[in-house]
Amino acid sequence: MIYVVIGFLWLSICLYVILGGADFGAGIVELFTKKRARHKTQEIMYESIAPVWEANHMWLIIAIVILFVGFPEIYTTLSTYLHIPLVLMLVGIIARGTAFTFRHYDAVKDDWQQVYTQIFYFSSLLTPFFLGLIAAATVSHSINPHASNFLDLYIFSWLNWFGVAVGLFTVSICAYLASIFSLRETTDRLELGLMIKKSKQTMIFVVITGILVFYTAYVSDIPLLMWVFSKPLGIMATVFATVALGLILRAMNTQKLLPVRALAGFQVIMILVAATYQHNPNIILFANGQHLSLLEHVAAPKTISALGWALMLGSLFILPFLFYLMFSFSKQRK
Repeated sequence: MIYVVIGFLWLSICLYVILGGADFGAGIVELFTKKRARHKTQEIMYESIAPVWEANHMWLIIAIVILFVGFPEIYTTLSTYLHIPLVLMLVGIIARGTAFTFRHYDAVKDDWQQVYTQIFYFSSLLTPFFLGLIAAATVSHSINPHASNFLDLYIFSWLNWFGVAVGLFTVSICAYLASIFSLRETTDRLELGLMIKKSKQTMIFVVITGILVFYTAYVSDIPLLMWVFSKPLGIMATVFATVALGLILRAMNTQKLLPVRALAGFQVIMILVAATYQHNPNIILFANGQHLSLLEHVAAPKTISALGWALMLGSLFILPFLFYLMFSFSKQRK
């Protein structure tokens, strides 16, 4: 049953990065759009994320519940040493959702709309940045439980050049996903041309920040290159992600956009596989060489069994209705 629980944890993380990432990316793309095209971009992005913009956070909640119930030592470690970026990320999620709601559904249209818009922009930018910082901290050997001062315990455990690079890469991935997902929401050739241009720009940012991640990992003595390229699975995942990128470019050039969302989601999954499979099931790597493992640092067997059954039964109720929600909004827009 432990593998069922780990599978649901992995699935929830992947879906949050893909769907929640596209959600955050909508604000990022809009922020970095020229003012004369910003209103049109806003309309396209709204159509893209409106069906499931709040439901996306369900996957984050599921991941947190799985860690809290099934892996309490891992949950405690994360919430202790990384409590500052975790709180900032959660504040960003709340601020972004509130701003999105009031920006679109406020009964009174006044100067506050500009305030809501700015909150929406910068919370969309900063939330995935802190998510990337948290992810980087778990594998960068920067968490030192034996540190004796506040800075080493609670600041430098996550604030370092590798973490900043991963944060920027996460922001780029979110903007890329939002741009790709929005391609099928356009209604005319001008809109399509605008979003294709945005998609290609974000592709460039993903490549640049990806190179930055590898460089900072090398400088920080983090064996990221070895994790990705030392075994066939990492090489295959990298090749598949690259091939998917080529297929997306071809689809944009021919304007046959049906598979682009699936290809973009597949790319993100391949990136996660390439970056994490080597040290799995070790989910947190400490500065002293120790680690926390999903197989070793686990709750009691009865707890895991109950959690596994709850996840399987819950998915029978949640997933069909979620897909029906997405289908309904898609049909409504046609």
